[in-house]
Amino acid sequence: MTTRIGTSGWSYDHWQNVLYPPGLPTARRLGVYVSQFDTVELNASFYRWPRDTTFAGWRQRLPEGFLMSVKAPRGLTHARKLYDPDVWIERMARCWHELGDRRAVLVVQLPPGMPRDDARLDYFLRALPDWIRVTVEFRHDSWHTEEVFALLERHGAAYCVMSGAGLPCILRATADFVYLRLHGPDHDALYGGLYSDADLAWWADRIREWEASGRDVFAYFNNDGEGNAVRNALTLRGMLGR
Repeated sequence: MTTRIGTSGWSYDHWQNVLYPPGLPTARRLGVYVSQFDTVELNASFYRWPRDTTFAGWRQRLPEGFLMSVKAPRGLTHARKLYDPDVWIERMARCWHELGDRRAVLVVQLPPGMPRDDARLDYFLRALPDWIRVTVEFRHDSWHTEEVFALLERHGAAYCVMSGAGLPCILRATADFVYLRLHGPDHDALYGGLYSDADLAWWADRIREWEASGRDVFAYFNNDGEGNAVRNALTLRGMLGR
């Protein structure tokens, strides 16, 4: 089984002197990132979905064995709330094809104001090509039921395990892989804080348990401020002997 640990995004000015040397051109940041990590979660796609040619370019630039997860566009998840998703699915599948063997997982984050709607989620997952691995991050508490977990299992979709202020931490595996988003340990501010070594040791134990159950694991740190995500990702990876 394989565990990959990375960060949510890679191009942050405040990562200078943490991951990037001072004065490094923005265009060279990805090259430095891939020298240290074997996976990344693309978050910019949530705000503006990249062109097909951009995904093809990443396929050429990313080294062999590197995998990129990609966050679904807010036009699909937050504006339309998965309603009538076919146009977006066609566009995402086209880009996913261009990314080729560098693709990891499509991250579908539903908005906090979207309550449970099993029929809508079921339609979306049925419409999504089965060669696209997908994880769903639920931000409304009504989704956290056994019926929804069973729905995800039927489609081979992963429940997104979350860590962060105000978010439920439910250790549920619904697919042959586990997707973990670590948004930060600060209890008052989402995406804030630096996980302690004790926190990371606890997560390392959970990852070993998932590995022992025969599952791959993708874990991404989203507490980017002050380079905390980089520090935490490197520490966790070291704890796991990666």
